[in-house]
Amino acid sequence: MNDPISQAPENSITPTDAATAASARFALEHGQAGEIATIAEPILEGLGYRLVRVKISGGEAGPIVQVMAERPDGAMAIEDCETVSRDLSAVFDTFDPISGAYRLEVSSPGIDRPLVRPSDFDDWSGHEVKIELKEPVSGRKRWRGEIEGLVEGEARVVCEIEGLGQQTVGFPVSLIAEARLVLTDALIREALRASKGKPPLEEKKSGNTPGRKAQATDKSNNSAGGRKPASRTDDTDED
Repeated sequence: MNDPISQAPENSITPTDAATAASARFALEHGQAGEIATIAEPILEGLGYRLVRVKISGGEAGPIVQVMAERPDGAMAIEDCETVSRDLSAVFDTFDPISGAYRLEVSSPGIDRPLVRPSDFDDWSGHEVKIELKEPVSGRKRWRGEIEGLVEGEARVVCEIEGLGQQTVGFPVSLIAEARLVLTDALIREALRASKGKPPLEEKKSGNTPGRKAQATDKSNNSAGGRKPASRTDDTDED
C-alpha cells in the first residue's frame, strides 16, 4: 500500500509556493524596458534589493532609463541607490541593452509608490490606492478606494459605487495594469514613522524629496563604440 502522506496532489500549493507567487511582480515591462528588467532583476536580487519597475523616457541628451528598486523592507537610502547604480552600470556596459547614449537613473519607490507585487496589497492595507485595469469591471477601468488586502489572488479594495455606497470589490491581480498609492496625510505619517531615527534624505542631499530620486548616473557611448567614463549627477525631478 502506498504511503498516503506521499500522495499529495501534484497541483497542491505549499506555503512556500504561495509566498513566492505573492512576491513575484505582476506589473511587467514590455519591449526594451522588459529586456532591461530581465537583466536588472537578478542583479538586484543578488545585491539584496527588489526591482519595482523599469521605465524608459525621452531626454534631450538621449533616453533616460529609470530603475526603481527597494530593499525587502521597503527602505531605500541614497547609499543604496549609489550601490545599485554602480553595479547596474557595469552590467549594462557588458550587455549594452540600449545602443547609443543614455542616462541611468536609480530611485526609491517614493511615498505614493506603485504597487507591483500581490503582497504589496497586504503590506499597504488601510491606505488608498488608484487602480487601472486591463479590462473594464462593471464598465470601469479606473478605480480608487481603501485597500483591504490580498485574498485568494484578488486585491480587495473598498470603493464607492454609485447607488450602492461603500462596497468591497475584488480585482484579480492578473487584471491589474497599474496600481499606485494615493498620497494622503495618513500615508505621509506612516512614512515619517518608518523613517524615525534615520537621517532624512533631504539632509543628505539638498532639494531631494524623501523617497524620490536619490541618485543618477550618466552613461554615454562614443561614436567608435567605446564607453565614456560614467559621471554621477544629481537629479531631483519627480516621476
